[in-house]
Amino acid sequence: MTAIPAIDLIDGRCVRLTEGDFDTVKVYGEDPVEMARSFAASGAERLHVVDLDAARGTGGNRESIKAIRKAFPGVLDVGGGIRSIEEARSLKSLGVDFLIVGTALVKKPDDVAAWADELGSVFVAGIDARDGEVKVSGWEDGSTIPAADLAVQARSLGMVEIIYTDISRDGTLIGPNIPETEAVAASSGLPVIISGGVGSMADLEKLAAEHPKGISGVIFGKALYEGRVNLKDAIRILGASN
Repeated sequence: MTAIPAIDLIDGRCVRLTEGDFDTVKVYGEDPVEMARSFAASGAERLHVVDLDAARGTGGNRESIKAIRKAFPGVLDVGGGIRSIEEARSLKSLGVDFLIVGTALVKKPDDVAAWADELGSVFVAGIDARDGEVKVSGWEDGSTIPAADLAVQARSLGMVEIIYTDISRDGTLIGPNIPETEAVAASSGLPVIISGGVGSMADLEKLAAEHPKGISGVIFGKALYEGRVNLKDAIRILGASN
């Protein structure tokens, strides 16, 4: 199981939200590039970056992402605002390894399938849900689509992986939603990365011990920034479960 630190970007700064609420934004660093370097120095092999400005359609952090790509030697996935083939091409040209699509997957699935045909095995389904219902547009709009149904569709549209976030747990530090994530993995047959709620080393130890079927990695951010999780220890504990 892969330990994946997260960087969320607003106005070029490292931030975290609670349950996706932009009114709860908390800044954890002014230099995301240095943050990426520190994660690499601790042994991180993959980094998760979300452009929250792009997700809301209020701008973007392309220069920061470009600099992060240069600073981080491992696998880089980026999400937030990828709603056109032009955006996808642009990020891929920067050397981003995986492109996360969420809103586009719901609103224009045929287009997403065409993007995957053109760019290959680089697309990850970002399935973000509250009470099992998928949310879109920076988690601000509902969709009435059950997460498990979208997970099934994701595979047929050329997605190679799923990142599943329980919005009600994101940024809360109360522990990840393992049962829902397992259900998404079972529905799709794709590897699933669990996101939202990690609050302690005990949460990671539980995941490593249980090694839930289909869950290939764990994303965490707030717990890391607040000193509740040590990245080197997280990498060691989760890596031992492989």
